[in-house]
Amino acid sequence: MSENGKGNGKDAQLARQQLRRQLSRLAPRQRMDALVESPEARALVRSLPAEELYATIQEVGLADSTELVQLASPAQFRAFVDLGGWKRDRIEPHAVLTWLRAARGDDPEELLRKLHGMDLEVFEFLLREFTQIHDLEENPDVNPEGVTMETPEGRYLVELKLEGVEQAALRAILNDLIAENPFESVRMMEATRWEIPSELEEAAYRFRSARLQDLGFPTLESAMRLFGRVDTGPAPARSAQTALVPAQGHVDYLEAAVRELNGVELENLEDELRGVANAALVAELADPGDLEAVRRVGEMVRDYLSLGLEHLTGAEPTRAAQVVRDTPLERVFQVGFSLTLALKFRADRMVKGPLARLDDTLLVFPEEAAAIEALRLKRPRRALRVPGAEPVPFRSLREIAASEALLARAEAQLQVFRGLLGGAEEGARQVLARFGVALSVLGVERLFAAAVAEAVLYSRVGPRPVPQGDVVRLGEQLFEGTPQAPRLRSGVAEHVRRTLEAAVTPEARPELRRLVDITLERLRGELAAPFLQEGRLDPTLSAVLPMEGVPTG
Repeated sequence: MSENGKGNGKDAQLARQQLRRQLSRLAPRQRMDALVESPEARALVRSLPAEELYATIQEVGLADSTELVQLASPAQFRAFVDLGGWKRDRIEPHAVLTWLRAARGDDPEELLRKLHGMDLEVFEFLLREFTQIHDLEENPDVNPEGVTMETPEGRYLVELKLEGVEQAALRAILNDLIAENPFESVRMMEATRWEIPSELEEAAYRFRSARLQDLGFPTLESAMRLFGRVDTGPAPARSAQTALVPAQGHVDYLEAAVRELNGVELENLEDELRGVANAALVAELADPGDLEAVRRVGEMVRDYLSLGLEHLTGAEPTRAAQVVRDTPLERVFQVGFSLTLALKFRADRMVKGPLARLDDTLLVFPEEAAAIEALRLKRPRRALRVPGAEPVPFRSLREIAASEALLARAEAQLQVFRGLLGGAEEGARQVLARFGVALSVLGVERLFAAAVAEAVLYSRVGPRPVPQGDVVRLGEQLFEGTPQAPRLRSGVAEHVRRTLEAAVTPEARPELRRLVDITLERLRGELAAPFLQEGRLDPTLSAVLPMEGVPTG
């Protein structure tokens, strides 16, 4: 009999797990309909984890899912209030009252069971916020202007400081409490009069925090360990066959692992995944009941897990299942995060280096500056090559490698500008003073263009605005051909490179040559045709090339 009992219990557990998976595949409203239309709706709803029910309610909308709230158990309802009735460490009284309104169905006793299942401190906090309780023995002549209700024994006059449906809801709740137990309700009102709201809130927060830990949300101190840096180790060697296959878009390595796991392994993975996601949510200081934050953090967790798995599998998706069997998911997450954290530390060191910036502007070109700014965020991100676009999470080792290449270019660019500006901050500021504006206004690209022009005109190092008297000569030395087919003069690029390389360290010279080519091509593209057409350079084109006497801005 014992064996049969165990078997039946295990079968029931597996059936519930299968049901949860089936429900999770449905759209939120379909999921809700399947629950409330079940012949055993109450038992089915109460068998589900409170946080999953809460997510369904939030996705559908509380106003449209009151039946789910009413079917929930008092313990589940208390979890709803824990998740949806707080803003970080503060009670949101209007939100709590909204949940109580949703819980009122045709059975007043069921609502009272849910109300009694809540922390008393939360309800007393609501009364402190939304009512004024007057003791008629102390002041029999009190005459508030608002809506009031008197307790049956005539001791208290409760002034309701709410309007509309909220006022009606609170009045109905108080009437239900009084009808259930007049003596206890009077005692509660007397106690509420003397409670200090901050102490009520603090006590309720302690109870809530303990319950959230039971739901799988760790303490902040414990959650922060998730974002600790670990030694990622070398990636396993890729098989010869896989190494020959070119990359084909984004691969979700977590999904690749899931496809190969059996039922028990998948259940364990889901539990681990929930634990990692909850820890990340706490570490991000997000509210567990904020569904948008849950989605955002969930996507971040998947990105870091997929990145960690790509590294640990040697970029072979077929190895993903074995890695999650052998490696805790928390460790996989830490590996993925640490890959990006290494980029952040490298960017931080670069910015703190000598003559890395002037007037809070990095001495690197815009693309590299955007990459550094994105990498130095609390959670390192990848800059897009789209003006104004928000940085995005890393999702592959290919993107990590691209950011490493950008950092290497930025490091070389700093070496280039240190050489062009004399190597010391004082000298660099003297050079910048020639332009009469801050570097943030001038722009690093125009500063380099001025250095290129200086090399073309005078075969020397040291950027400065182009003198008006030499503007035409600059055009003549740069451009040839026709307005319809302008080109750079033969040998000008090599001349500029040779001139500027003398001031730059050997390791930075390849980047210098690249910048020279980019800058000369930009000058050709924007200045050559009008110069060859008119025989002069329009001063208004100083947006590309700084010129003496022309405002730069």
